[in-house]
Amino acid sequence: MTTSTSTTTPAPEAQHPEKSPGAPLTLDKKRRLTIFLILMTAAFMSMMDVQIVATALPTIVGEFGDISGFSWIASAYLLTSSAVMPLYGKLGDLFGRKYVIITVVGLFVIGSLACATAVSINTLIAARVLQAIGGGGIMVTIFAINADLFEPRERAKYQSYSSLVLMTAGAAGPTLGGLMTDLFGWRSIFLINLPIGIVVIAGLALLLPYKRPERKPKVDYVGAVLLAGVICSLVLWADSATLFGSLIAPQSLLIILIGVTCALAWVYVEKRVEEPVIPLRLFKDQTISLLLIVTLASGCMGIGMANYYALFLQSGLGMTPSIAGLFFIPLTTGIAVGSVSAGRIMSRTGGYKYFAVASTATTACVLIAVSLIVDQTTSLAIVAVLLFLHGIGTGIGQQVPILGVQNAAPRQDIGSATGMTTLSRIGGASIGISIYGAIVSYMISHAPQTVPGVGEIETLTPSEIVKLPVDVQHAINDIYLMACNPVLLTAAGIGLTGCVAALFLENRRLGSK
Repeated sequence: MTTSTSTTTPAPEAQHPEKSPGAPLTLDKKRRLTIFLILMTAAFMSMMDVQIVATALPTIVGEFGDISGFSWIASAYLLTSSAVMPLYGKLGDLFGRKYVIITVVGLFVIGSLACATAVSINTLIAARVLQAIGGGGIMVTIFAINADLFEPRERAKYQSYSSLVLMTAGAAGPTLGGLMTDLFGWRSIFLINLPIGIVVIAGLALLLPYKRPERKPKVDYVGAVLLAGVICSLVLWADSATLFGSLIAPQSLLIILIGVTCALAWVYVEKRVEEPVIPLRLFKDQTISLLLIVTLASGCMGIGMANYYALFLQSGLGMTPSIAGLFFIPLTTGIAVGSVSAGRIMSRTGGYKYFAVASTATTACVLIAVSLIVDQTTSLAIVAVLLFLHGIGTGIGQQVPILGVQNAAPRQDIGSATGMTTLSRIGGASIGISIYGAIVSYMISHAPQTVPGVGEIETLTPSEIVKLPVDVQHAINDIYLMACNPVLLTAAGIGLTGCVAALFLENRRLGSK
C-alpha cells in the first residue's frame, strides 16, 4: 500500500491539495457520517470489552483457581492503556491517523484472540497487556480523527454522540457479559471482538482518507517510556496502601522515588527532542492546563465512582446484584441526556466554560447529598433520582475537556493534546479507584463494631450477605455505608477542586483561540 492520497481518496478530493489545514478531512457528508459510524463501532467494541470483562471476572478466576490474579486482569489493561495513550496521539500527528487507527484496532483484535486462548491466569494477564496496547490508542485516535472530520462547532454535536455510544456500551456491557458467560463460556466475550474488529479495519481501510503528515516522522520513544514510568508509578503509589499496607512503606517510597526520577528525566528529554510525545508548550496555555485539572476531577467522579456505587448499592443498601444493576440505568440515562443536550447547545453557541463549571459542581453536590441522606431506610426512588442527577452532572461536562483542548491547541499538536486529555481522564479514574479502595479497606478493617458470627466481612460477596440473618445483614450494611461515606466526600472534594479550575477558564468559544 502506498501513502499517496490518490489510493484512498476519491478523485474530486485528490484534486484539492491546497485545502487549508483546518478544513474537514473529506467534504462528502455521507462519507463523513459513514466513517463516523465505523469509528463509533470501534469505540463501542472497546468500551463493551471493559464492561464485559468486569462481569466475567469471577468465572475466569474460578476456572483458573488463582484469586491473586483477580485485580491484575483489570489493572494490567488499565495501566498499559494509560501508558500508551500519549504515544498514539503523537504517532497520529506524525504518521497519519488512518494507519494508526487500523494498527490499534488490529492489535486489539489480536490481543482479544490471545485472551480467548489463554491457558492460565498469567497468560491471560499477558494477553490483556497486548490487548491494551491496542485498546489504549482506540479512543485517543477516534477523538483526533473526529477533529479532522468536523469543524469545531459541528464536532461538539458529534462528540456528544460519541459519549452516547460509550454510555450505551457501558450500560449493555454487564448484562451481555453475564449472558454470554452463562451461555457460551467466558472465552466468548473476547471472541466477539474478532468479527467486529475485522469489519472496522476493512471499513476504515476503504473509506478513511489518508492525510499526509505535515512533518517528517520522528518519534520520541525515550519520552514515551519515561512518561509511562511516571504514570505507572503514580497509579501504583495510589494503590500502595492496599499493596504494601501504607502509603509511606519502604516499597511505597521507592515507587515515589522512581516516579519523581522519571518525571524529571521526562521534562529534561521533552525540552530537547524535536518531536516530544507531549509538547511542553501545551502546558503554557492556561486553558489547556485548567481543562486537564477539570478532566482529572471528572475521571475521579465519573469512571472512578462507578465501581463504588456498585459496592454502595449492594453491600451498603443490601440490594442484590441484579437489582443494583437496574439502578445504573438512571445513571447512564442521565449521562446520555446531559451529554447530548450539552453537545447540541455547544454546537449552536460555541461556549463551553459554564458546562465545565455546572458539571463539576452538580456532580460534587450529588455526591455530598448521597453521603448525607441515603441509608437503608431511604426510598429507592430518591436513590434513583440522585443517580440520574449524578449522570446529568457527568454528561453535561463529558466532552468539554476534549473540545476545549482541541480548540486551544495548535493544529499540529491536536493528536498529542487529545491523548493528553484522554490520559488525564483515565489517569484520574485510576488514581480515584486506588484512593477509594484504600479508604474502604481502612474503614472496614478499623470498623468500631464487630458482627457476631462473621469473621472478615470484606471476604463476603453480596450473594453471601443476603443469605445471612436479617439483623446480621443490617449490621454488615451499616459498616459498608460507614466505609463508603468518606469515599463519597473525597470524590466530592476532588470535584469541587475541578469546579474551581473551571471557574478560572476564559470564556472562549469553539472555533476561536
